[in-house]
Amino acid sequence: MFRNTFQSGFLSILYSLGNEPLQLWSCHTPKEGQEGHNSNEAHIERVADDLISSTVIELVSPNLSNTYITCPPHPQRTLGIKLPYLVLIVKNLDQYFSFEIQVLDDKDETRRFRASNYQMTTRVKPYITTMPMRLDPGWNQIIFNLGDYVKKGYGTNYSETSRVTIHANCRIRRIYFTDRIYGEDELPAEFKLFLPIDKN
Repeated sequence: MFRNTFQSGFLSILYSLGNEPLQLWSCHTPKEGQEGHNSNEAHIERVADDLISSTVIELVSPNLSNTYITCPPHPQRTLGIKLPYLVLIVKNLDQYFSFEIQVLDDKDETRRFRASNYQMTTRVKPYITTMPMRLDPGWNQIIFNLGDYVKKGYGTNYSETSRVTIHANCRIRRIYFTDRIYGEDELPAEFKLFLPIDKN
């Protein structure tokens, strides 16, 4: 999707305030009756978040495995993003939550990294690494150093990201890639998460 795009600085794949925030994504929720599910319990929708006075994308489900968004929307396509840092601005809903990144390394092998807040230990298997993720209450900025994880997990070098999948349960403000870690004062205004200033 982005392989022929000039990539530097910031590359956003989801911004909750855009006209069509999920334009680059496909959304998956359980069908009515699937696994004894009441589909009303699971949803992916745009909601207003009071804490940051902004609309955000909310993914909620009792079973996080069958409620998710994935980018690119077509299973055969790949992102082709070479920027090595993935940043997610997500809200902790105090429920199970996970996300997965699929990358290519310099040996042309596909590697997957799955982070979740319900796993206690990191497990490195040949094609997937699963790892724990600690979330603070409220809004979090998760910075994922893809080059570092590929090197530590597999002893190879990161080439590009092919897919990003976000499972329930969370709220999302933005998901983007960068070429390096930026300080708060270097971020463009629309990449910052404006939290209310405590007047007391």
